Amino acid sequence: MNARPRKVSDEAVFAAVLRVMNRLSPVQVTLAAIAAEAGVTSSALVQRFGSKRELLLSVTGLAAEGTGGFFARLRAAHDSPLAALHAYAACFAEMAETPETLAHHLGYLQMDLTDPDFRRHAREQARVADRAIRGLLEEAVALGELARETDVDALTRAVIAVLGGSLLAWAVRQEGTAANWMREDLDAVLRPHAPKPTRVATRTRGAKGARGAARKR
Repeated sequence: MNARPRKVSDEAVFAAVLRVMNRLSPVQVTLAAIAAEAGVTSSALVQRFGSKRELLLSVTGLAAEGTGGFFARLRAAHDSPLAALHAYAACFAEMAETPETLAHHLGYLQMDLTDPDFRRHAREQARVADRAIRGLLEEAVALGELARETDVDALTRAVIAVLGGSLLAWAVRQEGTAANWMREDLDAVLRPHAPKPTRVATRTRGAKGARGAARKR
């Protein structure tokens, strides 16, 4: 007698949803497409989640809940806060693996902006991400990666703006990769806040002697 197949976990279904969302727009996504990706039947998804909307809402809620942990893992994996910030930018760029992929994600953003339930999750995810970015910049100042006089609040807003805007700029121009484009834009925002090199005043014996001779004259 064959053993009963192991039930596909919610986590596996959510991972399948994310893969499908990369390939298809919100209009194109169906429970059948998700079911095929996850290796289950459409009826099983209906029994577990109720509808396509409820399933997508569950995925966005899970993403919002996991944002803090995601940043914590990024920081733990890198030697410096700015390195972790660059790693986040690289992850962000994965939404623009191709212009078509980014177009799909913009379609889901439209859902976030127009549906109150999706917007609630999107705002929470953004709030946690903003706080995490600010924390990385504060740590960078404390460790000397950024100048002590850096306005962290203003720089946080600038970083948030450039991460989102850089994706769209690359999608229109398509020069190089989105990851490289975003890295260069992020560097351009951070560069003016780099700590100034310390100048050490030195006087050579020859210079001292020359000044002494000038005084004697």
